[in-house]
Amino acid sequence: MTTPTDKTLPMPDPSERQVIQSYGDGGFRVSNARHDGAIIVTAGRTIAWADAGIATLAPDSIAAEIDVLVIGCGARAAFVTPAMREAFKRRGVALEVADTPAACRTYNILLSEGRRVAAALLPVA
Repeated sequence: MTTPTDKTLPMPDPSERQVIQSYGDGGFRVSNARHDGAIIVTAGRTIAWADAGIATLAPDSIAAEIDVLVIGCGARAAFVTPAMREAFKRRGVALEVADTPAACRTYNILLSEGRRVAAALLPVA
């Protein structure tokens, strides 16, 4: 992990962790690789999010052991049903729901803190 000399947050080295560097134009740049469309990002890898949609997201969608799942809903945050929250809670995973830009920032901050986090992200234009 690099330690900044100013007051910015420490950022994990993109070669060691999957760091979200940018978003837009229907995709994402994660650890120096471009990904088009929806993705699921964990500390160890980034994969395409097949059948992307908040309603279809389930605890078994995330293969990694995590404590927090940040959901990026696109341009605006969306409603997550109580049943979905309960399903993730039973697995020991807290949900954070936001628009995609905020979700990307939240994921990077939690990752830099050493938290076990993943992000399920819908693209923004």
